Amino acid sequence: MNQLTEQFNQQQQQPGVLGQASASREMEEVKGAIFLAKQFPRNVFQSEQRILDSCKRPALAQVAMYQYPRGGTKVTGPSIRLAEVLAQNWGNISFGVKELEQRPGESVAMAYAWDLETNVRQEKTFTVKHSIGTKKGLKQLTDPRDIYEKVANDGSRRLRACILGIIPGDIVDKAIAECEETLRGNNKGPLKDRVASALKAFKEQHRVTQDMIEERFGYNAEAFTEYDYLELIKIFNSLKDGMSKVEDWFDKSASKKKKQSQLAESFESEKQEDAEPQKETEGKEEEVKPSVADMDFDQGELSFD
Repeated sequence: MNQLTEQFNQQQQQPGVLGQASASREMEEVKGAIFLAKQFPRNVFQSEQRILDSCKRPALAQVAMYQYPRGGTKVTGPSIRLAEVLAQNWGNISFGVKELEQRPGESVAMAYAWDLETNVRQEKTFTVKHSIGTKKGLKQLTDPRDIYEKVANDGSRRLRACILGIIPGDIVDKAIAECEETLRGNNKGPLKDRVASALKAFKEQHRVTQDMIEERFGYNAEAFTEYDYLELIKIFNSLKDGMSKVEDWFDKSASKKKKQSQLAESFESEKQEDAEPQKETEGKEEEVKPSVADMDFDQGELSFD
């Protein structure tokens, strides 16, 4: 509550009636949120059950974990998507990312998570440069939309840390275990189709070939298990969230050419059969037919005019 009072006092010092009115309105909104949290406290057992039920959704389970390499080991943990679900279902938590100040070439922002019941608060203030790294070097951002997306992207990592700092650790562990159980037991379709779809996604979105993936795992895709599929998803989420780069996981310079695996061939053939059911019939019509000159005819069986 002391932090809230200090923030209110600082805002009251802003010149002008508009600044004072804005500060008073924000103060009243915070007081109202705290009052409601005290009047309707969370039911811990119901909150936990809501979190576990959400983790049973395959769509959430597939993006619940991230993974990236560091110092020769693998670092893994809950992603921002899972952290948001934890906060939403735990209840009586205020969280988000605010841009405090925008300077020439950079923005000052704050990620926070506040348990309104226990008054436990986590916040992280950080600076975001208005630039992104490209192959040609740093590119300065001038479009307000690009700047907003850069701040939101950098803030999501701090927001995840803030949320996980106020949610009990045993609840987080149960949510992770439930997501992994969902991926192992409640996936749609056979494992080979899911692995083939993952290989296709790596190639189309990150230009990572099947040979590069098989070289990292040490065996062909036909031998992948559910645990290998989970590893692929974690790596994909890490690349998608910008936590790591392709070079951290795969060797792009690998020139070893491998024959396309039976897994990919069977997956492609099944797709072609579904999309072109008449392909087999057309192929038969294109077979080379013997010419009349090559046939042996019995003139007694032919009629001539």
